[in-house]
Amino acid sequence: QVQLVESGGGLVQAGGSLRLSCAASGRTFISYSMGWFRQAPGKEREFVCAISWSGGYRYYVDSVKGRFTISRDNAKNTVYLQMDSLKPEDTAVYYCAAAQSPYVRIKDHTDVGSWGQGTQVTVSS
Repeated sequence: QVQLVESGGGLVQAGGSLRLSCAASGRTFISYSMGWFRQAPGKEREFVCAISWSGGYRYYVDSVKGRFTISRDNAKNTVYLQMDSLKPEDTAVYYCAAAQSPYVRIKDHTDVGSWGQGTQVTVSS
């Protein structure tokens, strides 16, 4: 089991930027795909983006393409989410996720083995 701790959420105006971090511990981080999900009030948790174990493959939900960038530093056991040009509809609790098996890509919540506690991102108009 891996433990995930997010940080970096907060309140920002529309058009602004935030950078989320997710520190992992408890197992071999380098072998696992990592991802970010979000959940807005009254809505289901949705996939945002994910990155392969090597960092060579990244994919995003259409609504954040060109605005969000996922990256990882395997030496620091940390994955990041850089969010630019934020919109009010990006307001949600953001969750870091680790794949349930090595080398498995995260495509939806069924691929997730571990979740972080979540960090609130609020974008004001």
